[in-house]
Amino acid sequence: MKTRRHILVGLGLALAAQTGGAVAQTAYPDRQITIIVPFGAGGPTDVVARLVAKQMEATLGKPIIIENVGGAGGTTGMTRVAQAAPDGYTIGIGNAGTQSAAPALYPNLKYDPAQSFDQIGVLNHTPMVIVGKTALPAKTLAEAIAHFKANEATLTQGHAGVGSTSHMAGVMFNAQVGVKPAQVAYRGTAPAMNDLVAGQVDFMIDQALNIIPQAKAGTIKAFAVAAATRIESLPDVPTTKEAGVDFLSSGWNAMVTPKGLPQAVREKLVDAMNKALDMAEFKARMVELGSTIPQGADRGPAGLQKLVEAEVARITPILKAAGVVGN
Repeated sequence: MKTRRHILVGLGLALAAQTGGAVAQTAYPDRQITIIVPFGAGGPTDVVARLVAKQMEATLGKPIIIENVGGAGGTTGMTRVAQAAPDGYTIGIGNAGTQSAAPALYPNLKYDPAQSFDQIGVLNHTPMVIVGKTALPAKTLAEAIAHFKANEATLTQGHAGVGSTSHMAGVMFNAQVGVKPAQVAYRGTAPAMNDLVAGQVDFMIDQALNIIPQAKAGTIKAFAVAAATRIESLPDVPTTKEAGVDFLSSGWNAMVTPKGLPQAVREKLVDAMNKALDMAEFKARMVELGSTIPQGADRGPAGLQKLVEAEVARITPILKAAGVVGN
């Protein structure tokens, strides 16, 4: 028979466990959080990550730093995220390349986009824009394609690395219009854009939010937006359909953590992300950058999981048919 002392001790332990659990849940975060961006500073994924981090700091009450870990089309950085401790202090910003194309392009990929992460949510969607260096004689997309075909032997196309969003869009566009440029891979879109502005590569296809500043400044030529409608920030740039090419392509960015995150921590991150995306400052900036913010069920963990699985299934056969493989 249990004594009164045993019963009291048991109750004390139970209460301590419950209290300890509550403390563990409310303690997060108690130190600095790191967001890993798998591309160089200044690219579209980096821009979105920094905007979101700034807003999330206000909610979580702790500093959030951005660490740029480029390489292998973003898979180096995302591998690091997948292998980190699932404690909420390491967050990754994946995109359509790292979370959709990577399995088809990298046979030795060390993570599974659908299984190696806890999904937090989708941050934004951005249409791709076909652009060229200012020295190109073409003024329209049709003229650009004609020029590409006539100068295929010396034609160069820049992108952010094999498997990146800009690379995928380029592969699909080239296959559709029938050109085979020499591919020039960079450690992120920012250095690729720098070389396009300098005239070191002929053209590229990249997310609108990375294109708009340069297009407005006149340092590159914007031929068409690969979307159903024009971008408010580039009203004079036609859609690909208007330009006579049936080509649609968009990029997206998403927030993930290592698999095994405590549920309470995950809920805090989802809440902080949602508050960041709903802030007027963030919304206004996304409009300026030609980007849209997902709403409702499409935004959260379930929506991101569904997006990843659907995109892997859609993109894998396209890239395999194109015969593109990473390292």
